[in-house]
Amino acid sequence: MMPLPGGALAPMAGAEAPDASACPYLVVRDPESVRDVLHRPADFSPANALVAVTPLEGPALRVLQRVGFALPPVLASNDTGTHGGIRKVVAGFFTPATVAAMEPRIRELAREAAAQAGEQLAEAGLTDLVQTVAAFPPAVVMLELLGLPARDLEDLKRWGLDSMELFWGWPDADRQLELARSAAEFYVWLRRLVGQSMAAPGRNLFKSLSAHGLSRTELCSLGYFLLIAGQETTTQLISTIMFRLLERTGPVGWKEAGTEEGARAAVRHVLATESSVPTWRRVAAHDARLGGHLIPAGTEILLELSGNRITAGAGPDTPPLRDSARGASTGLVFGSGIHRCLGAKLSELEAAVMLQEVATALPTVQLQDREPDWIRFLSFQAPRTVSVANGPG
Repeated sequence: MMPLPGGALAPMAGAEAPDASACPYLVVRDPESVRDVLHRPADFSPANALVAVTPLEGPALRVLQRVGFALPPVLASNDTGTHGGIRKVVAGFFTPATVAAMEPRIRELAREAAAQAGEQLAEAGLTDLVQTVAAFPPAVVMLELLGLPARDLEDLKRWGLDSMELFWGWPDADRQLELARSAAEFYVWLRRLVGQSMAAPGRNLFKSLSAHGLSRTELCSLGYFLLIAGQETTTQLISTIMFRLLERTGPVGWKEAGTEEGARAAVRHVLATESSVPTWRRVAAHDARLGGHLIPAGTEILLELSGNRITAGAGPDTPPLRDSARGASTGLVFGSGIHRCLGAKLSELEAAVMLQEVATALPTVQLQDREPDWIRFLSFQAPRTVSVANGPG
């Protein structure tokens, strides 16, 4: 298969990827080619966007089947005529006015989280900013925005990471079984939440989509990935930004991040160079041409949206791409076209506000672990911990 200009068939390397000699995807890095693919859904279908990277084996599948686990295409992987109407309903929860109105709540949650981190620093001398700052506010914001109860947050975070690994990681058979049990638990919880939402007063996402004509199974399918992507990717974005600034490889210093301008600059830089969602998938629906090259029907395509180790073919010791937005721009990191991320503005706002508040509240913290374990899945990346202690004032 001939690679496109700016693209390559790259091995999937990295801490959690297999040592493969060939990548099963046609990797497209050139921004214009990436945009072209995203704007031609009839030629390059999103049908594979949510398919498990590592095929699920029998024991894991049986665990999921026992709870009626089903994920029919509804939004991100929907290449049918129903997509537009469903997207319009969901977009009604992410209007610019709705997102802007959430800023005071985001700032309140950010200050509470920063205060918690400060208390832990005072008591223990050390805190993990991923857990104390980045983890829970995005989940609260997402659930409240969708009109859903903000509960079971620790479970939701665990389910989210487990499902990301199950669908975008490379788990062996034993690990698959563990992750499938977690996914089944999440699905049962979600099905219960959908049922309760139907009877709840007021407006919420599931009631609105039900009125649009979606079945309970379709509601669970949409909710499964939306409740993960809508908050876990923001947690990961915030985590990466904090780590890079404290590592002193970001575009601004930690104290400067306490200003509105500095926080926004840091967010834009990491989005362009090391986004929490660095790649996304498409599949050629039929023989199609891209950049003058014939792409055979069925070709699995991996689009590079921002810098990452997977498509760069980097080894575990290779420094991350930081100084240039290789194959990406801030205009592509949330996708483009009819499947562009609906939560883009919300994610940017949350990251900037969270960063500004924590940098203001904890101006002297210093990074304690410069080589933390990282999430390294096909389409998700972030440090798992950002451990800090107070330095001199």
